[in-house]
Amino acid sequence: MAPRRLAPQHLGSLIGAVFGLVFVLVNSATSPTPVRVVLVVAAMAAAALVLVGIARGPAPSTPPSVRPFGRGYWAVVAAEVVAIVVGVRVVAAAGHSQAGVAWVATVVGVHFVVLAALWRLRLFHVLGGALTALGVAGLVLAFAGAPAVATDLTAGVGSGVVLLVFALVGVWRAGGTRRFGSARVL
Repeated sequence: MAPRRLAPQHLGSLIGAVFGLVFVLVNSATSPTPVRVVLVVAAMAAAALVLVGIARGPAPSTPPSVRPFGRGYWAVVAAEVVAIVVGVRVVAAAGHSQAGVAWVATVVGVHFVVLAALWRLRLFHVLGGALTALGVAGLVLAFAGAPAVATDLTAGVGSGVVLLVFALVGVWRAGGTRRFGSARVL
């Protein structure tokens, strides 16, 4: 039996969950330990729910003509990587290395806005707008001299939470309302 290919909606939720979890794990490090434990446990639970939703839910139907990861997608990703690398170096050279996570969140947000236009996905406009807003807020905090934990929680953990929430929404929308055991989720 051939392995089941992930539909684009499920793949997108999987990517969002992984990056959301990474954002929370990395950027909660400056938080007090009890806060970090709660954030990490909640993020891991959300990522696990995404995995369960993908595994247990029906694969969403995707017309054969849909190629979400075509040339346009890769051009956006390439521009994103360049913008992240250059931007992080620029803010660090300006003496604000703690602004790196905020720059990353801003670029990732803009990348989703561009993908929203490319793929005509309203959900990505909202996701991109939220991530961009958190990134800009983090940049303001970092350049204003706020403690690193403020920037990390706003731009880093906040972005991770948004990515995890949207990954859950993506799984839910891709396959309808889900049941996990006897509990109804979403």
